[in-house]
Amino acid sequence: MGLKINRPRRGSMGVYPRKRAASIVPRVRTWPDVELGRPVLLGFAGYKVGMAHAVLLEDRPTSPLYGKEVVRPVTILETPPLVVLGARLYGLDPSTGALSCLGEAWADTLPEATVRRGNKERRIRVIDMVRRRIVTLPDRIDGEAMWRRLEDRAGLAAEVRAIVSTQPWLAGIGKKTPEVFEVPVGGVPAIEEKLQFVRGMLGKEYPVDRTFEEGQLVDVVAVTKGKGWEGVVKRFGVTILPRWHKHRKGHRRTGTIGPQAPALMFTTPRPGQHGFHQRTEYNKRILKIGLDGSEVTPAGGFKHYGVVRSSYVVLQGSVPGPPKRLVVMRFPARPSRRVPTSRPQLSWISTQPLPR
Repeated sequence: MGLKINRPRRGSMGVYPRKRAASIVPRVRTWPDVELGRPVLLGFAGYKVGMAHAVLLEDRPTSPLYGKEVVRPVTILETPPLVVLGARLYGLDPSTGALSCLGEAWADTLPEATVRRGNKERRIRVIDMVRRRIVTLPDRIDGEAMWRRLEDRAGLAAEVRAIVSTQPWLAGIGKKTPEVFEVPVGGVPAIEEKLQFVRGMLGKEYPVDRTFEEGQLVDVVAVTKGKGWEGVVKRFGVTILPRWHKHRKGHRRTGTIGPQAPALMFTTPRPGQHGFHQRTEYNKRILKIGLDGSEVTPAGGFKHYGVVRSSYVVLQGSVPGPPKRLVVMRFPARPSRRVPTSRPQLSWISTQPLPR
């Protein structure tokens, strides 16, 4: 009787389908609400700059290094202020439980970089809760009439979302076209208070320190680095077969892809797209929020990015995506109780020139 070998299957089924992301701007499907006593945006977006290492005081009481200085890898995100372009009301369908749009209102004047002109129409491409949608705007926006309609429907609303735009020209990314997407408003339960908050922020800049604080946990959502078409060895970790006569048809492949009838199993490792997938990583701790990018920029700038020119956020650990990739931060959906949320004592961040 031969020896039976058991092992887990190759590759995780929790991230199927392994296809390219629909947009380079991540679409967040879950926004956990928080009770802060003041209205805030439940998320913020920044551009990935690169990684460094920092020295901080270990403040986790259960750690054997408690009270001592430790070195931790960190990721730096450049976070120019967002511009609030408009608001959108969503109502809850009692039969299906799905959200449906009840109306929207826009600022009287919109930045020229956010409006695309084509066929004599003004359009804005928005990443909303369902899909990437192109909104056609009138030549003249009547903000007062729009807000009156929203206030009349506030009693039917279940959620208020702000339509915000990034400002990449303030960062060192070298990009002109901004990203426009939705961010829910939370912090308070009253819909009217959320509406008034967005109305007061229309056309104004919203900085990152109005939403997040140093020491708190955030979830990061981003599109990973694309690697193109890859085989089963790199894509799923399939074992390489021995190179002898019985494997003359190839050794970097699966031994069999299964029966042809009734059908091939979709769980069988097959070649295909690897990378450029939207992924969410949980519980990244904010170590520092700064306003002067020169504090963390090494001599000569970051590799593949350049110089940090505006405000920035330092996160502990790594973040999906290559440099210059848009990263969305939100309040944690399942916060860890083991990580302290007090303000960390950060003593040093590496600004040494990076090897070229």
